[in-house]
This record gives sequence, C-alpha cells and structure tokens, in this order.
Amino acid sequence: MNNKQPEINPKKATFLLTLAFFGIFIVLFSSRLFYTIPQGFEGYMFYTFGNGLDKENVKGQGFHLKFPWDNLIKYDIRIQENMSTMEVLSKNGLTIAMELSYRYSPMVGKSGYIEESIGSNYHDKIIIPEIRSVSREVIGEYLPEELYSTKRETIEDEIFEKTLVALIQKNIKLDAVLIRDVTLPQTLQAAIEKKLKQEQEALEYDFKIEKAQKEATRLEIEARGKAKANDILDASLTENVLRDKGIEATMKLSESPNSKVVVVGSGKDGLPLILGNN
Repeated sequence: MNNKQPEINPKKATFLLTLAFFGIFIVLFSSRLFYTIPQGFEGYMFYTFGNGLDKENVKGQGFHLKFPWDNLIKYDIRIQENMSTMEVLSKNGLTIAMELSYRYSPMVGKSGYIEESIGSNYHDKIIIPEIRSVSREVIGEYLPEELYSTKRETIEDEIFEKTLVALIQKNIKLDAVLIRDVTLPQTLQAAIEKKLKQEQEALEYDFKIEKAQKEATRLEIEARGKAKANDILDASLTENVLRDKGIEATMKLSESPNSKVVVVGSGKDGLPLILGNN
C-alpha cells in the first residue's frame, strides 16, 4: 500500500495564500476601501501620503474606491435653513430685538476650499457673524417704525445683498434672508400702531371726500343733461302741438268703457273737457 502524500504545487500554494491574504484584508478594511457619496453631497479626498487635500477633483454621487489610508471628506451641498436672533440699534438709538431666517449652501464644486480655509463648521464661523454684522449696519440706518412697517422688504433686500457679497468670497451661496419677527419697546410699538391707525383713518377720510366729490360731479352732469333736454323739449312744444296732443289724449280717454260726458271746447285753450268719470 502506497502512503505517499500528494505533493503541493508551490505556485498554487502561493496563489491561495495571496488570495486568502487579500480576502482577509478586504474583510478587515472594507469600510476603508469603499465609500458612497449620497444624493445632495459631494466628496473630497485627503491623500495621507500625497499632497493632502485635493480641492479640485470632486467626488460625485455614487460608489467609489480608495486606499485605506486616505480620508474622505463629504459636504452637504443642498440648501439649508437656519435662524438667528439678535438685538440691534435703530437710527435713533433704540434697541430692537429681531429674528432672521436665512437659506444658504456651499457653492457647488467649491466645498474643498471651504474645508481648507474654514472647516465644516463654516456656518458658525462665517455665516452667523457676517449676517449679524450686516444686519446691525443696515438697521442702524432706519427708524424703528420703518422696520416695523413700510421699509421691511427694503431692509431684507439690503441685508441679503451685502451678506451675499461677503459670503461669495468664502465660496458660500446665500439664497434668501427674511425678517421673521421684530420686537420693539412696548411704548414705542403702541405709538407706532396709533400713528398707523391715524394714517389709515386719514386715507379713509380722503377716500370718502373723493367719492363724495365724484358723486357731486355725476349729479351735476346729470342735472345739466336734464336741463338741456327740457330746453330742447320746450322749444319744440308750440301751442298748436300742445292742442293736438291734448285732443289726441282726450279722444283716447273718451273711448274707454267708463261713462263720461265730453264737452268740446269747454276746457282751457279750447281743449275738450271730460266730465262724469266713474
């Protein structure tokens, strides 16, 4: 009986060992080898043994491969909304509490520059200080009643435009700025509301006066029209015409079924006179 063990092919053994090594390597480092960029994000690679952060080559959505020693940095490039509450001074030195909401996002393809110069917490480092600084600057040019009523949209636009210019230089896009709430000192708010009410009443009074004037004009035109019509009618009604019309009307009355007595020539101007109506 032959008990000789089968010889193992060295090349085959090396291949199997190499395959096993890579299998174990992939299992242990799979989370470091593969990555996915979700919808609404973009990625940047930091090459540990290279030139560091690659700001130019943007990793788009989907599945990717990388070396386990390199680091992926992901940025949400969708529009985000946040709010800020602050106290500002108006043109006349009064303190106003104001609540702003604003929408922003990193500029597409520029998040790598944000990461290098600012970091992922760019909202706290750049956006909040900038929008508060601009808001104080803009509102300092207006009176409280203007912020409370007539100039609100203008102030929003000014804050938006000035903040936009500053943030674009940092590769951040500003989408909108809205004044959500304004709180004035109670006495000032009451005075402004009273003033607005008086202005509204004055506008209403002016409207009533204008309406009355238009109605008077209409009645005057109507009266002139009637007077002119009467003048034309008077000019056309001679005595003979009136007599003929009276005779015509009298004849129609005499033909009615009611009993009556017609006296010809006994009425005014020689018109027939009808007596005895029942």
